[in-house]
Amino acid sequence: MTVRVQCEDFDTAAELEKLTAGNPRIGAVVTFTGLVRDFAEDKAIQRMTLEHYPGMTEKQLSAIVAEAQQRWPLDGCLVIHRYGPLEPGDRIVLVIVASAHRQAAFEACEFLVDWLKTKAPFWKLEEQGGERRWVEAKASDDAAAARWQR
Repeated sequence: MTVRVQCEDFDTAAELEKLTAGNPRIGAVVTFTGLVRDFAEDKAIQRMTLEHYPGMTEKQLSAIVAEAQQRWPLDGCLVIHRYGPLEPGDRIVLVIVASAHRQAAFEACEFLVDWLKTKAPFWKLEEQGGERRWVEAKASDDAAAARWQR
């Protein structure tokens, strides 16, 4: 199970190949790729800058992945989250989950995305028409994550 926090873009196909190579137990792979949109709240976005606290971020992402491993029988898991300035269309996050069965892979991927959205310590600064604003947490993201509470 791997967690990476990086400025650099990633190659989804290459990461998928690395995660699954040589593991014939894998029967299902689910991926999620988050992209920068060109709008927020009906306003055009020119750029988004993601900031994080090195060390703390990797620790929290690893804890989220460990929680997924406890809940589902996973044969592989990768989370890559980018930081720094990003343009619309850029990839932000990659989650790949592999398991012997599709239900576990789908559920674990959905869990990881919901918890990354609400528990990962990243701060987003959007640039819209010459203005900059920090993105606030959304109640809809909290509601999605709440269904996974035990």
